[in-house]
Amino acid sequence: MLADARNVMPDELKFEGDKAFFTNALDCADLIVHGRNSYEDQPNSPRRKRIFLTRKVASTAPDPANPKSTLWNPDGASFEAACHHAGVNAGTVAVIGGPGVFDMFMDRYDVFWLSVAPNVYLPGGEPCFPGVPARSPQQILAAHGLRAGEPQMLDPAEDVSVTPWRRDA
Repeated sequence: MLADARNVMPDELKFEGDKAFFTNALDCADLIVHGRNSYEDQPNSPRRKRIFLTRKVASTAPDPANPKSTLWNPDGASFEAACHHAGVNAGTVAVIGGPGVFDMFMDRYDVFWLSVAPNVYLPGGEPCFPGVPARSPQQILAAHGLRAGEPQMLDPAEDVSVTPWRRDA
């Protein structure tokens, strides 16, 4: 789960090692893609170029609230058109969610970094992908042609890890 039943990421799902990994990855990305409920809330957030998915525009538009942000309606424009509008035509794209956003890119990921906090339970929470909990996130990633790499321990005390799921070349 990404969030609790109120669609909020609770404190018990926040770990310093995971936060550091996430922050570093975003600092290395050329573009961030997310939906309405995904927030970074980090010091570098205002400096990052981003695409914000929304149905409130016909195709793409500048975000009046953030000059570094492009509003994108996937029903009205391609992802490539949204990237072009954002001024990013090559580089690393970080897709930070939510589940509908993750699902849109499932067959395009080169790598998906799946963090797992096995000691945290969020009954009725927001799943990371559509289809969870009927299938595990790992089953869904594998069904889309991604293979698990070596997990990295982010918080040994809480058994929090991140695993790269890569697409075969």
